[in-house]
Amino acid sequence: MTIDIEALTKGNSRALAKAITLVESKKVEHRAQAQELLEAVLPQTGNSIRIGITGIPGVGKSTFIEAFGLYLVSQGKRVAVLAVDPSSPIAGGSILGDKTRMEMLSRSSDAFIRPSPSEGSLGGVALKTRETMLLCEAAGYDVILVETVGVGQSEYEVASMVDFFMVLMLPNAGDELQGIKKGIMELADALVINKADGESINLATQTRRHYQSALHLLRHSSFWTPQVMTCSAIKNENIEAVWGMISDFQVDATKNGALADKRARQAKEWMNKLLHEMLDIKLKENPSVKALLPELNRKVTDGQTTPFLAAQKLINLLFEDA
Repeated sequence: MTIDIEALTKGNSRALAKAITLVESKKVEHRAQAQELLEAVLPQTGNSIRIGITGIPGVGKSTFIEAFGLYLVSQGKRVAVLAVDPSSPIAGGSILGDKTRMEMLSRSSDAFIRPSPSEGSLGGVALKTRETMLLCEAAGYDVILVETVGVGQSEYEVASMVDFFMVLMLPNAGDELQGIKKGIMELADALVINKADGESINLATQTRRHYQSALHLLRHSSFWTPQVMTCSAIKNENIEAVWGMISDFQVDATKNGALADKRARQAKEWMNKLLHEMLDIKLKENPSVKALLPELNRKVTDGQTTPFLAAQKLINLLFEDA
């Protein structure tokens, strides 16, 4: 697969889409080609603000992202939206149809929307989305929005690859943390209460106070104090203030070196994660390991050997063959 690197770095959306398809390919030869491409464009990456957005189903993520994206485009920004979607169990592709959900934003020449099918693998999500982010940066996108579907383990994955992590909430103070895990709350740089309009305005204000109190109880090791804001994506209200908050974060984090430190730490953690995954693949592909594994499984199950000794035998086999 031939990728026009010059067209990609000039922001050609067709070249970008083709490059992402290469990165997502499962073919061995394509993987090698994708890494060569990523290494070639690496000097053009890192100039965006990477924002993760999550929230429970029904919170209005797509409506918010479209309103937010359109505002950013109106401010002269180029915006890429990467949606971490569940995959279709039949075809393996993304099933949510992001361009249908964000129809107005998808029409803009300064916006790029791409789903990242999960393929049932969290590691897969992290790998594809991280590499797609780099390609979008190389193509000159100023703001990368990574949307997650639902609230679960993938939120931790997304938080580990973005600069700013935002949790969208509903104006319902009575619902405690609305199914959001405490751990995710600790990862949040901001809670944004959406649908703060009509009869829900007073409730949204109460909810804001509720979450401000809750956040004070959580420890945040960062220089940044997580903020709680209200907005109405459907009425386009307070969207500008949300961007102002993120801009303040970006300025402060760049000035004090926190952003560079965070990205360096994320890159190191990513490398370590890939190292574990690659070793796991090598282990499963090794003929000697494959031959011995059923017998060791049986011995561990029957209590004839310990899991530690069984694992040690398999690792020793791998390195003996190497």
